[in-house]
Amino acid sequence: MERKIVFAQGQYYHVYNRGVEKRDIFLDDGDYKRFQRLLYIANGKQPVIYKLIQGSTLESIERGDQQTAIGAYVLMPNHFHLLVKEVRKGGITEFLRKLTTGYSMYFNKKYERVGALFQGTFKAKHIDRDEHLKYLFAYIHLNPIKLIESKWKESGIHNIVRAKKFIAEYHYSSYPDCIGMERAEKIILSPVEFPEYFEDIQSFADFHREWLQYKDDAGM
Repeated sequence: MERKIVFAQGQYYHVYNRGVEKRDIFLDDGDYKRFQRLLYIANGKQPVIYKLIQGSTLESIERGDQQTAIGAYVLMPNHFHLLVKEVRKGGITEFLRKLTTGYSMYFNKKYERVGALFQGTFKAKHIDRDEHLKYLFAYIHLNPIKLIESKWKESGIHNIVRAKKFIAEYHYSSYPDCIGMERAEKIILSPVEFPEYFEDIQSFADFHREWLQYKDDAGM
């Protein structure tokens, strides 16, 4: 199915996809980390030849000109979400092609399978309202809460402290980077390409806490 959306430079988009037939696409820690590395490596002009850079630090990898700015991301067992900005014409499409192709080849080889891994072409929504763009920082980063409280959006959080701790320690998302954790994956993000909604780390954390306390009966 073709997307009914045309990407434009300087515009923001919510990009996502899931495993074919809703299957898990991350089966162990190594899978998550592979995808995270590809979020950086595939986001450049140069072709991805992973075996030549395997073991290298992200900072030492020459990927060429950046194609897409990433503001937030999360990897869940059977899907992923990205908040991106088109930096160069055709950048998002090329980035996602390299990202999903590279990961699919790795996954199929590792688990001795064949065929498509993702459910068709990636999905994308144009973000044309400021409040929607800000909201996506919460929507994306709070996705992992479903792993410990599957019905939290309908019934609320039972333990706010536990939930905050969980998302802060969930390594397969950009939330740890946004609250100041020092780790190699922070290089994946390009915060200067996104509006400065949060004055500091505390205001960012408070923003997410407010959403955790909110019962979204209509679904987040």
